Amino acid sequence: MSNPSLLILPGDGIGQEVMVEVRKIIDWYGENRGLNFDVSEDLVGGAAYDKHGVPLADETMAKAQEVDAVLLGAVGGPKYDVLDFSVKPERGLLRLRKEMDLFANLRPAQCFDALADFSSLKKDIVSGLDIMIVRELTSGSYFGEPRGIFEENGQRVGINTQRYTEAEIARVARSAFELARRRNNRVCSMEKANVMESGILWRDVVEEIHKAEYSDVELSHMYADNGAMQLVRAPKQFDVILTDNLFGDILSDCAAMLTGSLGMLPSASLGAPMENGRPKAMYEPVHGSAPDIMGQGKANPCACILSFAMALRYSFDQGEEATRLETAVEKVLASGVRTGDLMQSDGGTPVSTSQMGDAILAELSSSL
Repeated sequence: MSNPSLLILPGDGIGQEVMVEVRKIIDWYGENRGLNFDVSEDLVGGAAYDKHGVPLADETMAKAQEVDAVLLGAVGGPKYDVLDFSVKPERGLLRLRKEMDLFANLRPAQCFDALADFSSLKKDIVSGLDIMIVRELTSGSYFGEPRGIFEENGQRVGINTQRYTEAEIARVARSAFELARRRNNRVCSMEKANVMESGILWRDVVEEIHKAEYSDVELSHMYADNGAMQLVRAPKQFDVILTDNLFGDILSDCAAMLTGSLGMLPSASLGAPMENGRPKAMYEPVHGSAPDIMGQGKANPCACILSFAMALRYSFDQGEEATRLETAVEKVLASGVRTGDLMQSDGGTPVSTSQMGDAILAELSSSL
């Protein structure tokens, strides 16, 4: 039986640095747990533009369609700001999501006990926080037509169309309900049904799917603006939050900062099952390319490492090994080891990107 395949796309900025640490983790699993992966590597974002003149080459896109999972670092940087919109680094990421049809974006917001003081909120509000945001990723206002900047009555008009079909809403709703069944069995769906027709349809379809297939799961609804306020007021009231592409982008970044650092947050983007039963999938840290600290050994690799843990769980049916890796990260943080983004005036052991990776490797080894 062949090994599962993994395409690594480090991308730009600190994406390349944090991916080095993930490669160490992957090698450790092969050497110590008998989990061997067929790993290939390619370019995306600015790195791809520099070589090919496009943010994602057709050959790379073809590879992504064939492998069991894609692991991406980050894309973008100031040097690419002058490029035409059609070839900006982010277009490579959007193409991967769209052509792989990765419609369900899973963004966990978990506050490790060791980092509860890092949140801008009071410790008792975020301590023990563990929520999952399920964001629809391939439709809505980021992809709807018509779109663009047009001339109208002598002035420019910017247009983006919020568009959803019943099928697009139904499939991401099913993803959220399935996840809730494996967690605390609660889903809160967020939209703007009070002012948007797409929100009315969203709520209707979610209700229909719930009634027909998931009546055992507790379902509630909330307007997205109130949801943002509630995430800051009392985040632990939520278990799984289901929402559309635009609101999910905003709400997940809001939830991210509850945990103290973007450098800690992974994500998974899942599509329909392939012939082997695994979903098409891409895993990536929530953080960006952080060009201001690129090449300085300051990047926190935890989000990218935790993204690989999500791959172990959702793509490779290795839930126990995913938990092993997540626990290793948690224990390293509890020991006071800190990259720069996690340092506070009251102490901690400052480490570089590679030293953080090595500390997690050591903790993995001690778990055997």
